[in-house]
Amino acid sequence: MRPDAPVAILLAAMAKHRVGAVVVVDDSAVVGMVWERDLIRLLHERGASLVHDSVSDIMNVDVITCMLTDEVDDILRIMTDRRIRHLPVMVDDKLHGVVSMGDLVKARIGELEAHRAYLQSYIGAG
Repeated sequence: MRPDAPVAILLAAMAKHRVGAVVVVDDSAVVGMVWERDLIRLLHERGASLVHDSVSDIMNVDVITCMLTDEVDDILRIMTDRRIRHLPVMVDDKLHGVVSMGDLVKARIGELEAHRAYLQSYIGAG
């Protein structure tokens, strides 16, 4: 999403793609982020006229990112400490995608299940 886009376009995109967060990009640089909980708060504070504002008026510019090489536990710790559920994933200073808390929990559960299966096979082999 571009920073000069109207909030109405942002809302439509979030509804269409069923996402809770959108990364704001300008000339391939991540410049902000908008989360659904912030939108709800702003709609309550400003009312329906918010849809006519630009995304740059409402975005959070303090964007924390991660890289593909970061460990799942480290990213989970950042997300938990900062109380955020979505992080942009960067590769060579460019946006590669977005990882959600749900994605990371699923990955962590997969790791734990694989570890459990290994331990069960090890114990059963003895």
